[in-house]
Amino acid sequence: MRCMLIILVLFCALDISHAQVSGRVTKVNGQPIAFANVQLLYAADSTNLKTAITDENGRYRLEKIPAGQYIIRINSVAYSTYITSFETSSGQENKDLGTQVLTESVQQLETVVVKAQKALYQQTTTGTIVNVESSILSKGSSALEVLQRSPGILIDYRNGGITLNGKSGVLIMIDGRILRMSSAQIIDFLNSMSANDIEKIELLSMPPAGYDAEGNAGIINIVLKKNKNYGTSGSVNVTAGYGWAQKATAGINLAHNTKKINLYGTYTFSRDKTYSDLDIVSYQNMQLFGGQLDVRLHDTTKASLSNHAATAGIEYKITPHTTVGANITYNSSHDLRTTYSHSTYRLMPDSILFFDGTNAGTDRWKNMLASVYAEKQLGSGEKLLFDADYLHFNNNGPAVISSSFVTKEGAVVNNNDSLFSPSQRTFANTSINVIVGKMDYTRQLSKRIKLEAGFKGTFTNVSSHSGIESLVNGEWVNRSESASGILMKEGIGAAYASANVELSTATNLVAGLRYEYSSTYMSEPDTKQHVIERKSGMLFPNISVTHKLKNKSELQLSYTKRITRPTYNDLASYVGYSDPTAVYTGNLFLKPTITHNLKLGYSFRSYAFSVLLSRDVNPIARYQLTESPSGDILFVSPQNLLWQNNMSFQATIPLKVNNWWNMSYTYTGGPRMFKLDYTKRPVEKTYFGFSFNFTQSFKLPRSFSFELSGWYNGSSYNGSVKMGGFGALNAGVKKELKNNWGTLQLAASDLLRSVHIHSYYGALTDEAFHITNHVIYNPESTRFPIVKLTYSKSFGRAAGKKEKQNNGSSDESERIRKE
Repeated sequence: MRCMLIILVLFCALDISHAQVSGRVTKVNGQPIAFANVQLLYAADSTNLKTAITDENGRYRLEKIPAGQYIIRINSVAYSTYITSFETSSGQENKDLGTQVLTESVQQLETVVVKAQKALYQQTTTGTIVNVESSILSKGSSALEVLQRSPGILIDYRNGGITLNGKSGVLIMIDGRILRMSSAQIIDFLNSMSANDIEKIELLSMPPAGYDAEGNAGIINIVLKKNKNYGTSGSVNVTAGYGWAQKATAGINLAHNTKKINLYGTYTFSRDKTYSDLDIVSYQNMQLFGGQLDVRLHDTTKASLSNHAATAGIEYKITPHTTVGANITYNSSHDLRTTYSHSTYRLMPDSILFFDGTNAGTDRWKNMLASVYAEKQLGSGEKLLFDADYLHFNNNGPAVISSSFVTKEGAVVNNNDSLFSPSQRTFANTSINVIVGKMDYTRQLSKRIKLEAGFKGTFTNVSSHSGIESLVNGEWVNRSESASGILMKEGIGAAYASANVELSTATNLVAGLRYEYSSTYMSEPDTKQHVIERKSGMLFPNISVTHKLKNKSELQLSYTKRITRPTYNDLASYVGYSDPTAVYTGNLFLKPTITHNLKLGYSFRSYAFSVLLSRDVNPIARYQLTESPSGDILFVSPQNLLWQNNMSFQATIPLKVNNWWNMSYTYTGGPRMFKLDYTKRPVEKTYFGFSFNFTQSFKLPRSFSFELSGWYNGSSYNGSVKMGGFGALNAGVKKELKNNWGTLQLAASDLLRSVHIHSYYGALTDEAFHITNHVIYNPESTRFPIVKLTYSKSFGRAAGKKEKQNNGSSDESERIRKE
């Protein structure tokens, strides 16, 4: 904290002169034009510095403008574009540009698409923004595939997990609303979500006080598209693809918007036939088998996934200062999955057992999120927002296992034992209901101080029942060591306040404090006996200081405190079949993770560099190995590490080679340290982890464009499990059809078939049953690159009209770059 205060004093001590630029936009008859877009551009290279929107009186204001030469560009629907240039001098506090008059655009043209290309990756004080539509590869992709190509993201397809900057405690949100599912269920959900419906993805490593404190690694907020064009508009898209087997997606987006009401809706259907295989070489000592043995296992999984996704909403402007709205999002997924297993158990010195099994499961889940909200403009710079949400999620995943376990002579091993029964079945049903209510208040206390405050209440009710049954002597018998059922009720109340203070024309401070109180009860569904009862209250401060420099650069310093609470799935709610001697389960004794993050950043135009330091106490690592008390079953469950320290250097470097060739490079990496004690021997480890992403974009003749991108994640650790490095190379080509007939895009993922995921158990320390494993997971793309062809077309008034230049030379207008 002392270091932060010293840097703050140094920021304030710098004497840099900035000005305020203002003006007014009107029609020819003098009437104001509201909601006109005002862009302030550097005269030297026409890059964008700031943007603003005119108010109801047509006025706009741009603050903290350094001395220099600039271009103002103003446009509004149905009016010609206004362009002019001006200069601000050192010591000048205010620059009033007077009144800018826009003339109506009377020339009637055929429909013309107006494009504004944003950078694929943008660094902010809170994290990284991924502008999804800026990549050719996004069309036809799923949200999960877009995330996998994003900086600092690692997807664990085998176990169903997401890590951000080397940490697994990630909170997933859709339009600021939390997805309250297990990590594996979230993976399935994102894999079924079409990227065509996504505007951007926010990777928030340093979220402000207005966000939930949950998620020690940060927040991934997926922002869906919202069509604000007046009139009726929409788009359609169709995707056909092939990898191991066929894939297809089709969707439609419709919107009708007037000055008072906005109606919108989307629907997407997707179908994906996919494949994966798994190889394991394992050495272990299990008394159940008489001692030392080695195991060779090969799994093949074939799956067919079908998904329906629909959204509908309405927004109504009751008065110029009051807006109400409601929306509903519904997803339904049906997953048919069959896994074929063959294992060889070699018991020392010469006994051999063979296991063959088929695990055929059906996973059906439904997710519904309904929201109502109201926004009231109380006065100039004062706003009140009410929001209420209801979430319902239901998952039903039964499976049937048929197996044989025989000696090399063909004799059956323990045929009538529940552990080795040739016929077994699993059942897993989870129901989640969540009610959320919140109120946010914003007020501009003065020209330099803005206050935000709010309250939020969340109530969650979870019911889950799962287990494994074996057919013994013609009757189905519960395997007691694998049965699990849980009822959970959790309430979280939160209050926050945040102040945005302009300390000087160059220095800005955002300081916030959030308090959260949580109460969690978990009980057995049959006996109603409490198994967990936890109550806790905690403060979560955050502070951010930014300072603008003369050379179009900025310094940033920020600190946040966060928490990751164990989910119901982490604690006790799910048991899954792995093999006759191993099950997936929860851990009742998990503790929440407390995290402290400190970030120092520097940006110059579109270039961004930062150092992120974090300290985690009791971080949670999933899919760790422990023994049952009786020593006959291997439990795969989440465990708490003692601590974890990360230091990450982050860099975003966009390069413009010429008008037809753009590059972008991102890097996140640094030393990571952790200590754990749940294995047979405690261990402390230091290693270097990193991820690298690049994109090359080319504009080609005849309305073609081409993109080549790639990513690589270095070696890492999930608790005591070592993960090998892996990456992928992807490519896409787009053709814009004439006469606004839409676009065609051809994309290929994992061209080199390189996404082989290696995991090593026992490489760091002595594991349960003295296991040493080498696991190789191969997703579908390792057999053949996944190729998708997408056709998309926009229609209606969204295409807009072509602009004419006014009050500015043609030379100036040609120099303005699209942002």
